[in-house]
Parts: sequence; C-alpha cells; structure tokens
Amino acid sequence: MTSRRRRTRTTVQSSIVALALALGIWALFASGVLTTDAGASTSAATTSATIDPADEPTIATASTPTPGAPEPSRASSPSAGGSSDGSSDGTDAAAARATLAALPVKGKAPSTGYDREADFGTAWLDVDHNGCDTRNDVLARDLTDIVRQGPCKVMSGDLVSPYTGAPITFVRGNTTSTLVQIDHVVALENAWRTGAQQLSQAERQALANDPDNLFAVDGRSNAQKRSADAATWLPAAKGFRCEYVEHQIAVKAEYRLWVVPAERDAMERVLAAC
Repeated sequence: MTSRRRRTRTTVQSSIVALALALGIWALFASGVLTTDAGASTSAATTSATIDPADEPTIATASTPTPGAPEPSRASSPSAGGSSDGSSDGTDAAAARATLAALPVKGKAPSTGYDREADFGTAWLDVDHNGCDTRNDVLARDLTDIVRQGPCKVMSGDLVSPYTGAPITFVRGNTTSTLVQIDHVVALENAWRTGAQQLSQAERQALANDPDNLFAVDGRSNAQKRSADAATWLPAAKGFRCEYVEHQIAVKAEYRLWVVPAERDAMERVLAAC
C-alpha cells in the first residue's frame, strides 16, 4: 500500500513538472524570445518597426477666406500639380485624351485682323458680375496670404508659379505688378486662328475671361509663351504639363476651337505620360 502511494505521488509530481515545463516553453514562444525559425532566438521587441513622428504625413489646411470677399469664380486653383507631384490623375488624362480625339484637326487660319480688345473685349471685364474684374478674381484665387484694398483689389500676396514651381511675392505697383501675370492657357491669338473668328463677340469675351483658361503665373514664362500652342511651348515645370494640356483641350472643346496636327501630336505625347 505504501509503495503504491509513493508511485502515485511520484506520478503526480512528474505530471506537475511536465505541465510547468510546457507552460514555460509556451510563454517563451509568446514573448518572442523563441521562434520556430531554425536557429532563431530574437526578441519581438527588437524586430518591431519604430515610427519617427517626423515621418508621419502632414495634412495641409486651407486658408480662411477674407470675410466679405467675393468668392473666386473657379472652384479650384491650379496646383503645381493636381496630385502630389503636380501632375493630374489618370482619370483626368483619359478624359482629356477622349476629348482631344473628338476635336477637329485643321491648319491655322491667318491672324489677319486680330485685335485683342476689339475681338475679345477690354482686359479685364467682370463677366461673372461679382463686382470684381477677372484679373483680381484670378489673383485672389491663385495667390495665398493676400492683402486687399476694398472688396476686390488684390494689393499683395504669394504665388508659386505653376509654370516653374518658383515662389514669387506679388506687390501691386508700376514696376512690380508685372512679376505676376495672368496667362490665357489657350492664347487669344491662337484661339483666333483656330476657330474663334467664328464665335460671337459675347462668346469671345467669355473665352478671354473664363477662369478655366486663366492661371496666375510668373511674368517671364508668360512673355516666353506669347501665343504659342503645345507644339512650340510647354511649362518648364514638367509635373504641371498634364494639367496645362488638359485645360487647353477642355477650353478648345468648350468654345468649339480646333487643333493643328503638330499641336494635337504634342498634346498626345504629354497625356501619354500622365
């Protein structure tokens, strides 16, 4: 009887030890000290990624509009890109390609008789009847940290030119205002030579003041471009070329203008990389 009790006690003790060993080994696996990889014995704490707060993405916040100021007539300003690198997304490019394919392709009409004010109206008009002329509307839309005189007149502000990506400080004045100019994405003389001669005077004035056809840009780029189309001039900032060409195509479609063969080919090359 005594021998049987000893054997029973020994068996129970052995079971307890075995259970303790099993629980201890399981705990080591759970803590990451032991792994199932051959020869591996690494703490999980040393293999987890460390996140530096400096690597966290930042979220840009929109500036607060000046109280009582008229809203810009265009919903959004040009970005030195529609995406993070200034380019538009693939959906916009695909839509632009489809629109471009539907545009008529012809040679340029002569520019004989072209007169900016007689054909397209005085610069700048208030075609949207918000009480402010188009130039001030575009400056208010595209510049940041603007200072106004009265409800409309933009006296100063900051611009990152979409055509170069370079920052410019705008200060209104006889010798400083020209540093920031308003560019017609489809130049008016180009429009005149690709169908605008057939538009009514009201339609031409609308084209000249359409916010989708206007960007605030650095004066140097505007002077270089003059009345060039996409075949002979594109923004130096390559990341903005997709958005630039997409605007040209949209404006030409809106006002029933055509493209010339070299212009169409250049637009297609730009959109192929978008």
